Amino acid sequence: MDATLMLMVLFGLLGCLLLAVVAARLIFAPETVQDRKRAARLRALRPEGAGAEAAAIVKSSARTSSGRILPIVGDLPLLLRRANLEGRGMVLALAAGVGGVVLAAGATLILPLPLALPAGLVTSAAIVLWIIKRRHAKRMELLTAQLPDALDLMMRGLRVGHPVNATIANVGRTMADPVGSEFRLLSDQISHGDYLADAFRDFAERTGQEDVEYLFVSISIQHGTGGNLADMLGTLSRVVRDRIIMRRKVRAISSEGRMSAYVLSGLPVLIYLATSLTSPEYYGDVSDDPLYAPIAWIIVALVIGNFLALRKLVSFRI
Repeated sequence: MDATLMLMVLFGLLGCLLLAVVAARLIFAPETVQDRKRAARLRALRPEGAGAEAAAIVKSSARTSSGRILPIVGDLPLLLRRANLEGRGMVLALAAGVGGVVLAAGATLILPLPLALPAGLVTSAAIVLWIIKRRHAKRMELLTAQLPDALDLMMRGLRVGHPVNATIANVGRTMADPVGSEFRLLSDQISHGDYLADAFRDFAERTGQEDVEYLFVSISIQHGTGGNLADMLGTLSRVVRDRIIMRRKVRAISSEGRMSAYVLSGLPVLIYLATSLTSPEYYGDVSDDPLYAPIAWIIVALVIGNFLALRKLVSFRI
């Protein structure tokens, strides 16, 4: 049991170290400092009421990746940018710290303080990271659903003779966020002198969505070789809609498998809890055996492995 306690303390300390690295990365990131310097220079130069244009110029310089991938977390600055939370890293780190202290205070009821504090901080950081990823996933799902309508709106504008920048600006004015804000940013970039292909490349990098990358490639090819842009946008709109329909069909067909994975993975936990509540001596009488802890950890690992394997079998990338 002493070895198990030491292992839990080690994992808690590693979690605290990871949280400290993430907080330091958010606070002292070189690209964040450079963005603040660029924003300060633009604020000093811009005329009254030109905030939107300055913001567009600053955002257009964003890179695809910061080049620093953290274990488990990944590229956090890129994730924040794609979740539309750029510039809020300090607030999120503070929220994770405060939440960790609150959870640690509650955990002291069942755990000693040296274990409760790292456990609370790690749990709080995991919850904040899950919220960020969930926000990013929902934003990208909504953007993908809006993209075909945006492409159709551009196609109709081009067919009646409007220039490309006017059709992009029209999408930004008439459609809701997130696709509306992204197209407004596209229009601002082109108005400030960016090439059309470069602006759509930045759009693809900001979102990281496969459908938007297809749009960038199509625009780049058409921009370099010529052709009917309206027909190309119409074709791409149909392709995106077909992909959305296919994703929904696959999700509906695999729903039974996902439910089976949840039931089969949760059943051992429910059986253990029910047995411990109705007959505490069932496990209590053998808990002092030296083999009890190793066997229990092996069972936990097998249950987690079973869940991961079943989830992999019913997860499809389209």
